[in-house]
Amino acid sequence: MIRRLCIVGPGLLGGSIALAARARHLAGEIVVVGRSEASVAPAVRAGAADRGTTDLAAGLRGVDLCVLATPVATLERQLAAVWAAAEPGIIITDVGSTKGRIVATADRLAAERPLDFVGSHPMAGSERAGFAEARADLFVAATVILTPTGRTAPAALARVRAFWEAVGGRATVLDPLTHDRATAVVSHLPHLVADALVDAVLRMDPAFLDVAARGFRDTTRIAASSPPVWREIFQDNRAALSEALAAFRKSLDHLEAVIALGDAAAVEAELERIKQHREKIG
Repeated sequence: MIRRLCIVGPGLLGGSIALAARARHLAGEIVVVGRSEASVAPAVRAGAADRGTTDLAAGLRGVDLCVLATPVATLERQLAAVWAAAEPGIIITDVGSTKGRIVATADRLAAERPLDFVGSHPMAGSERAGFAEARADLFVAATVILTPTGRTAPAALARVRAFWEAVGGRATVLDPLTHDRATAVVSHLPHLVADALVDAVLRMDPAFLDVAARGFRDTTRIAASSPPVWREIFQDNRAALSEALAAFRKSLDHLEAVIALGDAAAVEAELERIKQHREKIG
C-alpha cells in the first residue's frame, strides 16, 4: 500500500494513473501537482486526487512514490527541482517516451543526493491530451518498459514494477539505450510515418483527403497528436529515430523494387512474410 502518491502533471497519462490508483485502492492519499490551479482542479473534482497544488515542494511532502508525468523536455528540466524538494525515502519514476537523457540526469543527481529513481515508459496513450481524456483502464494489458541502471536499487525497481502491474500493465526491463532504439522504431517512427502519409496526400492533391476511408483514418490517427509534444520526442530521440528511418527507407525501397518487377507471386510472398510477423503481436 502506498501511503501517499504524488503525480506531477495531471494530464492524460498522469490523470489515468490517478484514476487507476484510486479505482484499485493503491494509495492512502493521492496528490496532483500542476502548473496552475486550473490544471489540477479537474482531477480533484473527479475524485481521482485528494488534493492538488501548484507548489512542488508541498506536493512532494510525505510522499513515498512520485510519478512524473510531464512532457519529455519539461521532465528533464524539472528533475533538479524534484530532487531538491523530495524527502528521503521517496521513490521517483516517470512516464517519459525517451529515456537516455532523463535517466542520465537522474543518475547524475543521485550521485549528489541519493534518491531512488526508476525510469518508466508505459506504452499507452492517445492522440488526445488532458485530464478529460484520462481513463482508469488506460494501462490494462499495456507494456510498461522499466529502464534501471547500475545505480538503481533492486527494492526500488521491484516496487515500481509492482505499481505498474497493479494498475494493469505488463512490466518489462530494457537498458535506456535499447529502450530508445526500440521505441524509435515501434513508436516514434510510426508517428512520423503517419505525418508523412497525410503530407503525401497534400502533395498529390489535398482534395483526395475528402475520400479518405477508415483505413487511412486509422493509420494516420496519431498524426492528430500534439505537435509540441512530438517535436520534443523526435528531437530528444533523433539519433535512434534516424536509424529507424534508414531501416524504413530500405524496406520501402525493397517493396518498391519487388512491385516494379511485376511478379505477382513475389509480391504476395513478401506481403505474406510481413503478415505472419505482424500476426505475432496480436
